[in-house]
Amino acid sequence: MICILLVAGHGTLLETHIKNDATGLYAHLTGIPKALLPGVGGKKILDFWWEAVNTRQLFSAVYLVTNADKYKHYERWATANDFPVENIINDGTTTYGSRLGAVADVELAIRSRGLQDDVMVIAGDMLCADQNFDIAQVLRFFRLKQGELAIYYEMEEGEKTTSRGIVEVCPSTHRITKFMEKPAAELTQSRLASVVFYCFQKKTLPTLTQFLNLQARVEDRVLGKYLQWLINEQKVPVNGMKLPTGFQLIGQVGLSDYTKWLAHYSAKQQGCPARSITCRSYARIGIMGNPSDGFNGKTIAMTIANFWAEVTLLESQTLVLLPHPLNDPTEFGSLQDLYCISRKEGYLGGLRLLQATCKKFYQFCSKQGMALTKQNFTLKYDTNIPRQVGLAGSSAIVSATLKCLMKFYNLTDNVSTHLSVFLDQSFIALLPTLKCPV
Repeated sequence: MICILLVAGHGTLLETHIKNDATGLYAHLTGIPKALLPGVGGKKILDFWWEAVNTRQLFSAVYLVTNADKYKHYERWATANDFPVENIINDGTTTYGSRLGAVADVELAIRSRGLQDDVMVIAGDMLCADQNFDIAQVLRFFRLKQGELAIYYEMEEGEKTTSRGIVEVCPSTHRITKFMEKPAAELTQSRLASVVFYCFQKKTLPTLTQFLNLQARVEDRVLGKYLQWLINEQKVPVNGMKLPTGFQLIGQVGLSDYTKWLAHYSAKQQGCPARSITCRSYARIGIMGNPSDGFNGKTIAMTIANFWAEVTLLESQTLVLLPHPLNDPTEFGSLQDLYCISRKEGYLGGLRLLQATCKKFYQFCSKQGMALTKQNFTLKYDTNIPRQVGLAGSSAIVSATLKCLMKFYNLTDNVSTHLSVFLDQSFIALLPTLKCPV
């Protein structure tokens, strides 16, 4: 996989606003390319994307496409950030009027460097609300689906469809059924916005040239219109992957919008202290059927409020699973004590359920195209459900763990949808696997 970072846009509105700002607060940013402006967390916007893709295990090469007007800025940025200067591609343009268009810049990189591989394309001047998302998950989903991939997110209140490429996505197949480049609000009910963050298969790259041959105007040589043509007209299967974060292309905004979104995203980062989440699930008496038997998960059952399993998740630097002092003993009074406890209660407590549930949760989200942020946590559990008496004590631990993970990764905004996905019988049917060491 090869990554192409696009930073060839010519500063117009934002650069003009910075230059003419009467307050003098932004005078030090005059002439600075958009991608090198301050981003979330004090980093330059491009610094964040370079850190995200600077992994040899994921990308064989990373290229940066810029213009002649700002080339020197990016050359100096490259030497300061260990980016290979020879991988900076100059599209030769010096003004907004002479620009090539994003599609032409991507095609230039592929043609001039003879690229023969799958390609990821990212706008390097794009603010990202969450600095912790894992780009490796994007690649895994791309390879799993074996088709083109477009990243999208759910727009926040106040964002307008006329400023974004809007997608409609099939929830079961994850295929984008319709792409609309900056449509009027009355033309779609979708609030899912596509951004310049795509993965293209090697076999699809020739369509870039085909599209350019159809577009005489540079205004039409944008990636949004290319995706619209690829999906709506050429019927090329393009999958969508939702990231749990917002994006802002600052090349399209003025100074007031840039500072507003930067402050908004920065506040989100600073206003997130370590969270503690506690969820409880109750014991269940099965009257008929069982989640893992021949009834395919269909049951008639009732819960008992007196008996429960409770799981607590606390955000932490590393991922830690804490053993229960009674159910997962690690310290004994003597060898005889160990023998007696092991003979009576066996070797398997609830710790393996936490671990196996986390593994299955990650696997399930990856297959469903749900990218998870790179946040760690500590999990612990408690339960008063008697063991081995048919009250579904293991199921309760699994269920409570899932609830915590869903809340931690913000997968419960649409409660009905996500609960039906994660607590569906087909997932609970995996309990026999979860009860064994994984």
